[in-house]
Amino acid sequence: MTIQAPLIDRHGRAIRYLRVSVTDRCDLRCRYCMAEKMTFLPRSALLTLDEMALITERFIARGVTKVRLTGGEPLVRRDALDLVQRLGRHVGGGLDELTMTTNGTRLAEHAPALFAAGVRRINVSLDSLDQETFRHITRHGDLDRVLGGIAAAKAAGLSVKINAVALAGLNDHALGDMLAWCVDEGHDLTLIETMPVGNIDEDRADRFVPLTRVLADLQARFDLTADARSTGGPARYWRVGDSAVRLGLISPLTGNFCAGCNRVRLTTEGMLYTCLGHEDSVDLKAAIRDGGLAAVDAAIDDALAAKPLAHDFRIEAGAAPAHARHMSVTGG
Repeated sequence: MTIQAPLIDRHGRAIRYLRVSVTDRCDLRCRYCMAEKMTFLPRSALLTLDEMALITERFIARGVTKVRLTGGEPLVRRDALDLVQRLGRHVGGGLDELTMTTNGTRLAEHAPALFAAGVRRINVSLDSLDQETFRHITRHGDLDRVLGGIAAAKAAGLSVKINAVALAGLNDHALGDMLAWCVDEGHDLTLIETMPVGNIDEDRADRFVPLTRVLADLQARFDLTADARSTGGPARYWRVGDSAVRLGLISPLTGNFCAGCNRVRLTTEGMLYTCLGHEDSVDLKAAIRDGGLAAVDAAIDDALAAKPLAHDFRIEAGAAPAHARHMSVTGG
C-alpha cells in the first residue's frame, strides 16, 4: 500500500496507532467503566462496518501501522468478524499488527476466526481471579466463561495479554497473585490506574491505587527487571524473573506518558478523538458521507493540527470526571 501524506500532529509526533471502538455496547457493566444502567447509542447513529473499514484503511494508507479493535465489547457487534477479516488483509501490507481488546466472554466462540483473520495478539480485561470479586466488579460477569475464553484463545494460537485495573479495596491486595498466575499461564500482564473519564455510580477517588505503590509491592515478591521493549502503547515494562512474561504499567496519573503519544481514537459513531482526556474531536462519519475519503483526509488533518500536548487527569474526592463520555464510547 502506498503511504500518502503522513500523520504528524502539531507537536511533531508521528501517529502510528489507531484504536477503533467497534461498538459502545458491552455485555458487562464494570464499575470503573460504566454506570449500572447505561443508555447506549442508537444503531442508526453508528458508522457502518464498511465505513469503519474505509476510514481505518485511510489511516493505514497514511502511515498507521497498528490498529486495535475495542469497545465496549467488540465481539457483541453483529458481523464484527467481517471487519476483522477485511482489516486483516492489510497485515504485512502496510499494517504491522491488528489486535483486539476484549472482555473474553465471547472468545471461546470467536478465537479461531480471529487467528484465521490475521490477529496474533489480544488483550483480555480481567480484574480478578476470584469469582465473587469478579462478579462484583463486572456486576454480573462469569469468571469461568472468561477463563474458558482465554484458554480457547491460547489454544487457537493467540498471544494473550491480561489487562487489570488496580482498584483499592477490591483487587489491589491480589495483584501479586494475578501476576503469579500470568507467569504460570504464560500471559503478559498490564496493570492500569483507574482514569477519571465517564460518569459512573461511584467516586473513583475511593478506588484509586497509584501504581508506584503497586510496583513497590510487586518488587518485594518478584524479581523485576526494566525492559525497554514496547508494543507501541503507553505501558512501561518489566521482565518477570527468568520467565518470558512481562509486566506492564499504564500510569496516566502517576507517570504521565503523553510526550510520546502516537495514537488517536475512532469512536463507533465516527468521531475522531486525538486525546482520551479531552473533548476535542472531528466528525469522520459526516466527512465520509458528505465528501468521501478526500473529506476524511481533510478532517484528520484538522484533528491533528489541534491535538493537545497532554491530558490533564486528576482524581480527587467528589471531583467530576475529565469528561462525561464513557470509556466504551471512546474506545478503551
